[in-house]
Amino acid sequence: MNEKKELSQSKSGSFMGLMPLIIFLILYALTGFITGKFDSMPLLVGMIIASMVSFALTPPKGTEKQSFDQKVMTFCKGGGEPTLIMMVVIFILAGAFQGVATKMHAVSSITNLGLSLLPSQMILPGIFVIGCILSFAMGTSMGTVAALMPVAVDVAVKTGVNPALMAGIVVGGAMFGDNNSFISATAIASAQTQGVMQREKFKLNIITYLPALVINIILLAIYPIKTVSMSGSYSYNLVDIIPYLLVIILSLVGMNVMPVMIIGVLSGIVIGIIHGDFSLIGSMTYVQSGMAGMEDMSIIAIFVGGLVEVMKYLGGIQWLMDKLGKETKTKRGAEFSIGMLVTLLCVATTNNTIAIITVAPLAEEIGHKFHLARSRVATLLSMYATHVQGLIPYAGQLLVAGAMAKVSPVSIMPWVWYCYLTLICSILFVILDFPRVKVTPESGYDNFETKTTDKVSEAIN
Repeated sequence: MNEKKELSQSKSGSFMGLMPLIIFLILYALTGFITGKFDSMPLLVGMIIASMVSFALTPPKGTEKQSFDQKVMTFCKGGGEPTLIMMVVIFILAGAFQGVATKMHAVSSITNLGLSLLPSQMILPGIFVIGCILSFAMGTSMGTVAALMPVAVDVAVKTGVNPALMAGIVVGGAMFGDNNSFISATAIASAQTQGVMQREKFKLNIITYLPALVINIILLAIYPIKTVSMSGSYSYNLVDIIPYLLVIILSLVGMNVMPVMIIGVLSGIVIGIIHGDFSLIGSMTYVQSGMAGMEDMSIIAIFVGGLVEVMKYLGGIQWLMDKLGKETKTKRGAEFSIGMLVTLLCVATTNNTIAIITVAPLAEEIGHKFHLARSRVATLLSMYATHVQGLIPYAGQLLVAGAMAKVSPVSIMPWVWYCYLTLICSILFVILDFPRVKVTPESGYDNFETKTTDKVSEAIN
């Protein structure tokens, strides 16, 4: 393992080694400005172009030159890194779970249960809490926005609340689950790349963000609105929620995420068959469609892993480490560097999962150099990638919310209070070093490679 790391990384740094990533970001930004839509450049196409550029570059002096075939092999080693492939498998299983859970009405049951229990005087904080629960259960901020915005728009009309405020409430709730859910791609990526159990990251996340949750609920509760009663019948079935409860409970008790996902999928299939939502054979269609929703993310993750490995060989990662090393002198500075890197990449790509996957290898290097706790690094990656995602006007969350509320995405930005509050909490997380994690060979990076390999082998067996 150590030999592989020495071969894949250049001993001397070179700014040119970062050119593949820089070209990708330039292409992504240019297509966004030219077309007016920042999702015009498909991420996978951009990564392929960046990878082609990386094959054409030469390493700095002092590094043995590789042939084209050898560069391809370096790329394949990075893309096939065990931890990365493990994460891809989890992505696919999470997609399967989402596909089955949606069809067997688990999503609608959670939403309707919340609406039926919602007191009229607590409509605004209630919508936010429902968004938090829904996103935590679904593991997707985009799915939460799409599912909850129609209800939120109806509430806005009846209460006279600014539709942009209501959209901001929904987006805030959606970003809660994007960061904390055990089946969120963002949470999976941040935990798996740093070899951390989901519950370790979740514990730090929830302690850090609890003040933001409480303050946001209080602010929404005192916001003046017209008294209104929610009309209509909201039907739900508590049995339909069982798959979500199993995933949450089993994750909290520390079960490996792969069997957790499998149990969630199987329980959803059994309940769906019993309730007549689909047949056993028919359930496979929804498993497949859910998996398909994660295929792009999985392939992109593999390409990112390969590209980062080639960039290591070209000296780009080492150059960035050298620059950070000169400017960063303390652990707090190192943690802020990680947060800044993932934030900037998230702003550039509008995809927080890809931002995490891209920054993760560098975060590992910084964590090792400054003796950081892996759980804190995983938490930093997740936190700084999610609060900014909810504030980007050209990101999917605000675009969808704005379209459904018939307002400009920019007009929603001032109302996503939860994301501003979590931004403050994320900064305090670093400054106060709280919650603190004692750095040992086990919790730090000294035994990271061995522990990660053992986890992968254990999961496969």
